[in-house]
Amino acid sequence: TCFHFTNISFCIPVCSNCSANIQQSGSSRRSKVTPERLVLLGLIVLLAAALIMNSDPVLCSDLFEGETRLKCEAGWEKHGGSCYYFSTTKSSWINSRRFCVDLGSDLVKIDSREDRLRGLMVEDDDKFWIGLTDSVEEGRWFWVDGSPLDERLETTNENILKEPDDWKGENPAGEDCVRMGERGGSHDLTCWFDKACNVSLKSICEKPAAPGRPCV
Repeated sequence: TCFHFTNISFCIPVCSNCSANIQQSGSSRRSKVTPERLVLLGLIVLLAAALIMNSDPVLCSDLFEGETRLKCEAGWEKHGGSCYYFSTTKSSWINSRRFCVDLGSDLVKIDSREDRLRGLMVEDDDKFWIGLTDSVEEGRWFWVDGSPLDERLETTNENILKEPDDWKGENPAGEDCVRMGERGGSHDLTCWFDKACNVSLKSICEKPAAPGRPCV
């Protein structure tokens, strides 16, 4: 008897006179495996194999042969080739960055690839620290990886929101750190706000996705 599932086939030989042999004695009935038990065992094996094959949610059909799947740890969200961790613990920019570093990551760098993160910032309280600062020199914005802010993002932000403004109402030192989130017209990720670095906000950590097993 054969069973056929997706990518799996399993055949079980069945003896035509097994029932007669099994009924010969009580001892043989206890010692021999019945065809029904063989079928049940086969189904269990098939189920286990199916679970193993489908344990990874990333489909190889989306990749070319030889390409490697990318994966993120539990609690992280995968977008493209990166993993993101949305921390709901509010902390200063410095402490938020330390938290990310302790997780083997850093505060997120926003560019065109992260447009999909926009949908996660819809509530008034969805304000997150990101990895952008001008703490070294006022007015010169750099990401935590040392790369400068794209001038197009800076110009668009100034035209729409009159930000950054280095407001000193919260801290005499001004506003040298950056957060993303909803307020007024900030409905897309080209809009951001400078903020006093000691203010406690949520944060987003980012790190490269880890390679999984290659597709075949």
